[in-house]
Amino acid sequence: MCVAQCSRCLGWTLVPLAIICILANVLLLFPDLQTRYLVEGHLTSEARWVTGVWASGVLVLVAARVFVSSANKKGCCGFRAAMVCQVGYTCVALAAAGFCFLTCGKGLVQGPHCLYNGTQGPVWGIPPLPDASETLYVRSAYWASACIEPRNVVLWNVSLFITLMAASGIQAVLCTVNIINSLLGMLCGPSFGINKYTLA
Repeated sequence: MCVAQCSRCLGWTLVPLAIICILANVLLLFPDLQTRYLVEGHLTSEARWVTGVWASGVLVLVAARVFVSSANKKGCCGFRAAMVCQVGYTCVALAAAGFCFLTCGKGLVQGPHCLYNGTQGPVWGIPPLPDASETLYVRSAYWASACIEPRNVVLWNVSLFITLMAASGIQAVLCTVNIINSLLGMLCGPSFGINKYTLA
């Protein structure tokens, strides 16, 4: 069955992407690999939302499990019911991956939460940009020079947020493909994609 094989393949592909999202978001909680910044609350709010853990991580893993298991359903009615269920789970996973993508994009643009020299001395927060219209590269260079602590927080945040955005973006594309695949399975049944031609 073409639909079932495609669904199974998409499900297994989502698993490593979800694990990457979970690991990247967990690392975001520990800049410079220290726990004190998390304990003291010196993290960007987008990192604290842990969308990579619960959205692009757990919710996508649940959907991936459904993709793999429902592809094994036998019979026309059972298969179509599984495809209906799969569309629902896929929509949830798509929304979760999209939310993670947007949250990480906001965290990337907004900048790191760090200790920087303010007008009243060292202060925790996001260093204000002299010009908000600068590119991300220029912003990152400014933040890197402005932030005193945690060490290399800008590189840490930028690399992990970009990793999360890439993984959740791929998840969103795969979920969109699975919605189309599941709709084909619902409409055409389990026989869709079977080659009925035989060699003489």
